[in-house]
Amino acid sequence: MSQGWTGMHGINAVPSYVIMQPTTLCNLDCLYCYLPHRASDRRMAIEVAESVAETVNEWAAQATRFSVVWHGGEPLASGREHLGALMAPFSGVEHHVQTNATLIDDAWCQFFAERDVHIGLSIDGPRHLTAQRILRGGSPAYDRIVKGIDTVRRHGLPFAALCVVSNPTPGLAEELYGFFVDLGCTVLGVNIEEQEGVNRRSNAYDGDAVRTFWAELTGAWRRDPRVEVREVEWAVRYAGASLAGAADTLLPRRHDPIPTIGHDGRVVLLSPELAGFASEDYGDFSSGSVLETSLAEIVAAAAQAPSGWIAEYLSGVDACRATCAYFGFCGGAHAANRYFEQGRFDGTQTQHCRNSKIFLLEGVLDHARAA
Repeated sequence: MSQGWTGMHGINAVPSYVIMQPTTLCNLDCLYCYLPHRASDRRMAIEVAESVAETVNEWAAQATRFSVVWHGGEPLASGREHLGALMAPFSGVEHHVQTNATLIDDAWCQFFAERDVHIGLSIDGPRHLTAQRILRGGSPAYDRIVKGIDTVRRHGLPFAALCVVSNPTPGLAEELYGFFVDLGCTVLGVNIEEQEGVNRRSNAYDGDAVRTFWAELTGAWRRDPRVEVREVEWAVRYAGASLAGAADTLLPRRHDPIPTIGHDGRVVLLSPELAGFASEDYGDFSSGSVLETSLAEIVAAAAQAPSGWIAEYLSGVDACRATCAYFGFCGGAHAANRYFEQGRFDGTQTQHCRNSKIFLLEGVLDHARAA
């Protein structure tokens, strides 16, 4: 496999999207959740959104497309009035919301429709595969999730789905893909469970099983490609470009900074999963606060002179580029996965790399060879 993607230096000064945390609170207590403060209702102040919007509106005016992604916690737990007030300062952007669907009713659907909000719903498949999504009292959340999704469908609103797979075994993919085709989502994202944040469960799955899972998912999608499977389609694109000698054109030369703005205005770059965490060695991982410095200045400063954990991470990316045959597909391990698996940012291959990059690409190629 070609190394690809040479000549990358640092991060961009302008992102393609930002992530906003309207509240830390989540009404669910999923067994694999990584969020540290999901039992606390710490809501974003309107002043934080206004400050972010001052920069984002300028970025959006110069871009073909710019997204503001509302992600908690459970963003709907902040309430329609508050979430609407947080969205109000933004102009020229696409609003996206990632929700567990349990709070969705007719009024929320009207809210989404009026603001043209792009909806992402989290569900892990049929009842037995969604069993780890539970309410705070410990009871299953499945019926409430499905009720919310049914409401979205009744209103005719398109939606994407996000699925966490905690046991990627042979035979699972067919059932999983069929469920999401019937569900009616337009796009499916499949996340192999990660050892991340407060979730310390091991993600060291059997490699052959994970490869087979991805190969079978690829086969299910190819037989009935009604749903865009995010990971599989990216791997197929990369494999095709690699065969054509153009794989190095797919990944950007520099990292998207992915600014994540916490409820308190602090900005974490590159890895949203680091927001809300702190360590003795790295502090709280933030690059500043929008209540003190504009978002444009925060991102530009990190892009011009990376320091601290960001500089350490970029040195790890350089090591990946020099040592990993899959770098052209992966682009380097995600910062949060490095930290939570290895305790540092300058390591190289992580278990997340293997499960969601290496085994993914190998599984897609296994299917192609067998077809």
